[in-house]
Amino acid sequence: MVSLRESSVGTERQVITELPGPKSRALQARRAHVVSAGVTNGFTIYIDRAEGAILVDVDGNHILDLGSGIAVTGIGHAVPELVEAVSRQVAAFTHTCFMVTPYESYVEVCEELAALTPGSHAKASALFNSGAEAVENAVKIARHATGRPAVIVFDHAYHGRTNLTMALTAKNMPYKDGFGPFAGEVYRVPMSYPFLDGLTGAEAAQRAIHQIELQVGARNVAAVLIEPIQGEGGFIVPADGFLPALSAWTTQHGVVFIADEIQSGFGRTGEWFAVDHEGVIPDIVTTAKGLAGGMPLAGVTGRAELMNSVHEGGLGGTYGGNPVAAVAALAALRVMRERNLVQRARELESILFDSLNALARDVNIIGDVRGRGAMVAIELVEPGTKTPNAAAAKGVVQYCNDHGVIALACGTYGNVIRLLPPLIITDEQLADGLGVLAEAVRSVS
Repeated sequence: MVSLRESSVGTERQVITELPGPKSRALQARRAHVVSAGVTNGFTIYIDRAEGAILVDVDGNHILDLGSGIAVTGIGHAVPELVEAVSRQVAAFTHTCFMVTPYESYVEVCEELAALTPGSHAKASALFNSGAEAVENAVKIARHATGRPAVIVFDHAYHGRTNLTMALTAKNMPYKDGFGPFAGEVYRVPMSYPFLDGLTGAEAAQRAIHQIELQVGARNVAAVLIEPIQGEGGFIVPADGFLPALSAWTTQHGVVFIADEIQSGFGRTGEWFAVDHEGVIPDIVTTAKGLAGGMPLAGVTGRAELMNSVHEGGLGGTYGGNPVAAVAALAALRVMRERNLVQRARELESILFDSLNALARDVNIIGDVRGRGAMVAIELVEPGTKTPNAAAAKGVVQYCNDHGVIALACGTYGNVIRLLPPLIITDEQLADGLGVLAEAVRSVS
């Protein structure tokens, strides 16, 4: 169990106004005049400060965060070690561009990534600003190194919102609709989705491989790109053996295996990376989100021969590996180690599964409870079927929000509730949040 240090905002959920409160509603009215309508908000409370697993809005409500900014603040909000590191760096310098005049913290982050990502082979990294940038550059590297054009992705995948990553992403609305044409030479094959397909990992892998060989041809494939646990697609955990079989096929055919660990990395699943659960060693790993505790930083880490195959100047960007974000990452990684947050994620998994499985036995709209570590979800269905129940998911999110708990929906069909609590959340806080969630599920069932 994790215990929080003395907190300036308290550790308990407290709702003192209707949500959103009057100050948040006033800010939302201002927003409507100046912020693009294409940028939406799931919960229109405006945050004033945060600490640990608690967000405090401008109206003084204390909100329990079960989303971590979509898996970003795994170490919690306003962690002193990170605040101190960032403050020192801002006072020293905020930017030089690593490609112009370099600095040590960029190198240190790459050393950490080399040590933490799976495999004992020589590795090299390049740093960027966002997960989409990381994925896009991983594809660039794979194509450059292999001289091949095709990239294989999967049903239900989400990889970003740039032109290339929209092509890699499966779901049309809201991510892709009307934004085409998209980048070419992207081929989609079936994902292992045990709840819906009932296949073993080996069977699902053979289905995907057969389609690749039949429709694309192994010698044309630069990379297979996969989220070891799919995020936006519904927290889909592939059946055991699926990832190892794909990895073995890529090795056999000289294809680059890219693991998109942007949402699942850095202890979130109870291992440093989700592929570690089955001993898979990717050729390239993309990271972001939980890497820097809330600062914008992403990485592409891969076999040195792949990463170094790119010509000088072929990788980079003005802000990539910004020094403030880099020291934030170093501080975040120290916190993960010192507080043993990888082990904490395993403890949270036990609590989450016990609570959610008990709830599933008590109601008739939970079709599946799945996930690993502190990356767990429930799939909501029409009673007695596997038919997606998006209306129920929407109702659950609304109920949680109304009662001061951040819960997030996801899934290709919009029927999955995902839980991504900060890894520093206390047992008491998690029990409170799960209690509200249970009330929400019962209210819509």
